[in-house]
Amino acid sequence: MRWLTLYTRSRQVPASLAAVLIGAAAVWASVARDGGGGPADPRTPVFVLVAGVTAASIGLGGQDLALDRTAAIRWRPRRAAHVLLIGAVVGAVLLAVGATTDIDPVAPEFVLRDSAGLTGLVALGAVVCGAPYAWTPAVVWLSFSVFAPPPTNAPMEVATWMLLPPGTPAATWTALALAVTGVTVYALAGPRR
Repeated sequence: MRWLTLYTRSRQVPASLAAVLIGAAAVWASVARDGGGGPADPRTPVFVLVAGVTAASIGLGGQDLALDRTAAIRWRPRRAAHVLLIGAVVGAVLLAVGATTDIDPVAPEFVLRDSAGLTGLVALGAVVCGAPYAWTPAVVWLSFSVFAPPPTNAPMEVATWMLLPPGTPAATWTALALAVTGVTVYALAGPRR
């Protein structure tokens, strides 16, 4: 077998991809059932993105962390590529689902911003909490964002960045900071033991 096949199997990529597709299909089915055609609720695409990065985050750690750390290959570029690929695939699935539904299309800037920020957040979760619990920061932050009052100042815009419209500077910078920090820290440190 080639290393890429072994890597994808050890990181549970096929199962994660299936979960991302099933989650996106479930959202599509619920939107199609409701009839679509109305104004897009920002929570719907964010739920799809969080579900996608949550499903993919389990693969941020291998079966044996000691073996990963002693391998004779360079893990840093592979770890960074893995995190970036998670964000790209989850965002692409959401855009594909949005293109096939009758609802207002999701703005690509919104998808890019949120998929990048959420991917960085689950990468940070893998470093802090370990791969099995890497999803925790993203789900907790989403829960706060959904139930928080509408933002009236910059700290609340940072706290609710996931649901703000594209072009909001605080949301864009928060997502960028999470993406860069998450990818860098995860690439350098790897998942928590």
